[in-house]
Amino acid sequence: MKDFTHFNEEGRAKMVDISNKSETERIAIATASIIVSTAIYENITKQQNKKGDVLAVAQVAGIMAAKQTSNIIPMCHPIILRGVDISFTWEERDDNDYKLIITVYVKTIGSTGVEMEALTAASATALTVYDMCKAIDKGMIIGPTYLQKKTGGKNGDFEMEKEIHF
Repeated sequence: MKDFTHFNEEGRAKMVDISNKSETERIAIATASIIVSTAIYENITKQQNKKGDVLAVAQVAGIMAAKQTSNIIPMCHPIILRGVDISFTWEERDDNDYKLIITVYVKTIGSTGVEMEALTAASATALTVYDMCKAIDKGMIIGPTYLQKKTGGKNGDFEMEKEIHF
């Protein structure tokens, strides 16, 4: 079991010891999307949702999720985040619906990366949009959610090379 860093000698799960890893700047960018109907698109963009400004609430939910990642993903270390930013882009699709693209940027200076924080934030942001709009139409489709880019750490940088279509 020595090749598996998340298992102890008994084969049981453990949190990896990162105390010997050097602190470096680490950045992760994750993307999620949600396909919505024209009615939901107009509800959001005209700010007519009875629960409030959908994107503002979703943005706060995403930031909160990034900060809580270690509480819901068992092997994640608690991390002091230096910054979280979430942006939104709309795309009109051929199917008479719209795709909301959620891009999350997370940064820290530490001994472990922030990929899980970025992915968790992207997921929670999309789920919040769904929650706030489900009374209009439950047929929203969430996904894909993926790591777009990460920098820092001993494993080096990563950037998604293939184009993701949805």
